[in-house]
Amino acid sequence: MRLSVTLDLPTDAHAAASLLADPEYVHQKVRASGALEQHVDITGSADDAFTVTTRRALPTDQIPAHLRGFVGTRIDVRQVEAWEAPAPDGSRVGTVVVEIAGAPVRLSGRTALTPTGAGSTTVTYDGELRATVPLFASAIEQAAAGAIRSALEVEQGVAREWIDGRGGGSGDGYGQAPQP
Repeated sequence: MRLSVTLDLPTDAHAAASLLADPEYVHQKVRASGALEQHVDITGSADDAFTVTTRRALPTDQIPAHLRGFVGTRIDVRQVEAWEAPAPDGSRVGTVVVEIAGAPVRLSGRTALTPTGAGSTTVTYDGELRATVPLFASAIEQAAAGAIRSALEVEQGVAREWIDGRGGGSGDGYGQAPQP
């Protein structure tokens, strides 16, 4: 099934990339998703290409009870976002892969970070979500899509709080440039 989710961030594209490559922010968004355990690895830098790999153990409470037998009491999710170097306006593209260990579910697709106005950026995830379980694939894909959408909505909330806590907008990495 096709899955497309767009996050709106109240900051410019360069600051949004800095946010996405910040280990403290990534740990915070993973915790906010309800992770029971987590691991974060970031290579590269927001000034160039970078890759963010997260692993998190999540409870299966968002998965319908009749499908939990396929995944158990928790799911281990591995997400890799590989971002290319930015264009002069700060926009960039990349790839995203989300795999659920022990479950036959995988999302693979493209990401895009796009400036949408002064102090505003969108991050779009667009890909194919596949489950390879005969008879139940559609139900599992629907459940996984709901869980992924929920996690990304949480991420948008964490990003907005993070940006607001640093002053909002653009300039000093995430927020407004300091006033003299």
